[in-house]
Amino acid sequence: MYSSADILQMIEEKISSLKFSTPPASLFAPVTYTLSLGGKRLRPSLMLMSCNLYRDDLESYVTPAVGLEVFHNFTLLHDDLMDKADMRRGKATVHKLWNANTAVLSGDAMMIYAYQLVGETELDALKPVLDLFTQTALEICGGQQFDMEFETRSDVTEDEYMEMIRLKTAVLLACALKMGAIVGKASSDDAEHLYQAGINAGLAFQLQDDLLDVYGDSSVFGKNIGGDILCDKKTFLLIKALQLSSPIQRDELFSWIGRSADNPIEKIEAVTDIYNELHLKELSETKIEDYYNRAMNHIEVLSVKKERLQILKDFCTGLMNRQS
Repeated sequence: MYSSADILQMIEEKISSLKFSTPPASLFAPVTYTLSLGGKRLRPSLMLMSCNLYRDDLESYVTPAVGLEVFHNFTLLHDDLMDKADMRRGKATVHKLWNANTAVLSGDAMMIYAYQLVGETELDALKPVLDLFTQTALEICGGQQFDMEFETRSDVTEDEYMEMIRLKTAVLLACALKMGAIVGKASSDDAEHLYQAGINAGLAFQLQDDLLDVYGDSSVFGKNIGGDILCDKKTFLLIKALQLSSPIQRDELFSWIGRSADNPIEKIEAVTDIYNELHLKELSETKIEDYYNRAMNHIEVLSVKKERLQILKDFCTGLMNRQS
């Protein structure tokens, strides 16, 4: 079996080898820039780890795995534009370094190129892989639409939020794991367990991301802390705060929501203080652990030797304990 370090090296080598020779070069400069920012390479790693549960020859599957990474970065590029985010992984976002129109067009090129890479899947697995990938892409767009609609609502429920992050974040992790199962020729039961493991790990991952946005270290996290608070994003923390707060606390929250703070630090500190009073960090950590355990339960029942599961389990555990 490959180690997680081996898999990451294969992915990085493939990304480094990607060449964009079709003119104009200006279309692809932001693509190269975005991919050069690094990241966890989580989605391609999960696909190859999943495949490696069932077969040992991974070289043929690195290209479609990298297609998932290109697609993921396309969604981030457009997401940053919609959120007016200035930083991604500690560097300027594409729309800040270039402009909004460039971010839109180069993002579109990334999405098309992702399909080209995923299309390199071997023929006998190509249709189910493309069907899964296409459905996932549509679901991610649905999740982003929900996210935008939530910006103008103050009555978003916890269930609505969990469905939004399932679509926006979790389905691509689930897609990666199931794609690995498909090309690895796993049973349909195992493929479904891996998909559900990805859904639950993805929900835990996004809840952890929300938590780090408030309680993380910006030098490690790669984004400015408190960005969700400043944008009034309906995260799990804010939704639970509105649900659990006293009338005084709720009035305080509403006094900040929708208000452009002259002093951003003041707004971040005021909202975070309410989160602390309601012990929402601990509540969120409990929910993250619950989804993580559900993901592990789906992995544990796979019909492969238990020792082959350890790398995937360790990788998922690392995601839950991350600081970035």
